[in-house]
Amino acid sequence: MSKQRFIKIYCLSLAIPFLLMVFPLFTLGNRETPFIMGLPFSVFWVIFWILITFIIVLFLYRLDPDKDEKGVQ
Repeated sequence: MSKQRFIKIYCLSLAIPFLLMVFPLFTLGNRETPFIMGLPFSVFWVIFWILITFIIVLFLYRLDPDKDEKGVQ
């Protein structure tokens, strides 16, 4: 995979969770009920997307074409 394509995938895949946590898309999850694991749904919504973003970053790290290159010393 080329570096250009990786950067496009990286930006797009991290922009989606970000947009789901800010207005106006946050209104999809901006509810008090139902309670999930004792948390209001809006709090669960934010924690869920933070965890999804973490998983995406881990996956993208595995795909990074430059991760195996050594830096100039």
